[in-house]
Amino acid sequence: MKRLLESELIYGRLLTVDAPHLIARYNKALKGFGLPETKLERFDIDMTGFSPEIAEELGDRDYLDPLRVNRRFIILTPEQENLPVVHTSFSNTAGLMHEFYRANARAISAVTIKDALYGEIEDSVAKVEHIEDLLSINEVNFRVHSAEDILGKASELRMLADQLTSQPEAWRDDAMLNRMVELAKITGDIRQNTLVPDQLVFRHEAFWADHFGGVYVFHDARNTTVICRADAPGFRKARPWQVSYIDIDDHETLYGFLARTRRIQLPQASWVIASGLYQHRMRMIVLGLAVAKDPNFDADRADMVWLQTWAHMNADQVLADGGYPLLSEMLRVADTTGSIRMPDIAARNRFLLIRAEPSHPDQWLVNRLIASLQPHDFVSRFIFDKQGFYKAYETYPEKFREHVVKTLESTYLKDKAGFRRRLCGIQEE
Repeated sequence: MKRLLESELIYGRLLTVDAPHLIARYNKALKGFGLPETKLERFDIDMTGFSPEIAEELGDRDYLDPLRVNRRFIILTPEQENLPVVHTSFSNTAGLMHEFYRANARAISAVTIKDALYGEIEDSVAKVEHIEDLLSINEVNFRVHSAEDILGKASELRMLADQLTSQPEAWRDDAMLNRMVELAKITGDIRQNTLVPDQLVFRHEAFWADHFGGVYVFHDARNTTVICRADAPGFRKARPWQVSYIDIDDHETLYGFLARTRRIQLPQASWVIASGLYQHRMRMIVLGLAVAKDPNFDADRADMVWLQTWAHMNADQVLADGGYPLLSEMLRVADTTGSIRMPDIAARNRFLLIRAEPSHPDQWLVNRLIASLQPHDFVSRFIFDKQGFYKAYETYPEKFREHVVKTLESTYLKDKAGFRRRLCGIQEE
């Protein structure tokens, strides 16, 4: 992982915390969670306040994600909204946090001048043991506290102010007036500063969960679809009258669902040729086959000419996999005819020829699903399925790891938005 850390391919773009008053606030939040305080004088945090250094110090990567549900958060500054989420059990954690930041921007800005916000993204489940537990999560509630109890003090001051205006004799109560002055010194003028977050409840939309080998949950108008391994507890048993289940290895049914619900973009020359996606996937496949045959081969010299030569010299291995010749032929077909007849393609190979529909709100989740089905494509795995990428990276030979990092640095990291737009059609604001 050292090479990933140095290249900021893991725990990249985090916010450094080294100011003593911020560390003190962070420690009060940890104490509020019943956790030991950190002794570190410097550490980095992500959007949720997760710190890889503190995780290592505590010996618990899930210190803000106990039981991998009801995710905790610590907010020291509004700047955290622009950070990534580097450790999570749900794909929509970042989305929910963004909604919370945006809906409560004024309160977060006001509170974090003097305090830190902490709490958890609470839902109806305490522990995920069954698919039904995931299906029961329809909305989440942000339960929020503050390290210095500014939220509590602001609420108390508002209550006293209400009493002052509603009770005719309240202004004679010196103790109450003195308490209001004492509280106002801490909270400021609550008539001008909104200290209490306004919106705390948010919808839990389509998501991926890191349970039972990975579970995808998609919502349509009248139906919910669960995609996972068939041995997941509750598969086809939880709400069978309401939920459709697809075994992730049942490529025919899986493709049919994505196509029927218009979550995928079928191959048309208009995007296939311009995107370079097929050429990219061809390169990824041959690289994967080459490293499988010789873990010590020099991938840095593997340009397209070398890859084509290797493919010809190792035709049996390439034909057994089938991906490279299919992509090569379908690239030619798309260029000459303008489209590809998907019914003629074996179900297991169709995912090589598609990408998520860029206009669909589930495009990131669908691209994650497609990437997870293509183990050779480490670039797409890194973009859309980081958990899968990191697990795969641990299995790579050392020499190939070096090439993987160089490739990501020279392609994706140079222009992330541009790379996603070209390869996957993602248009970002």
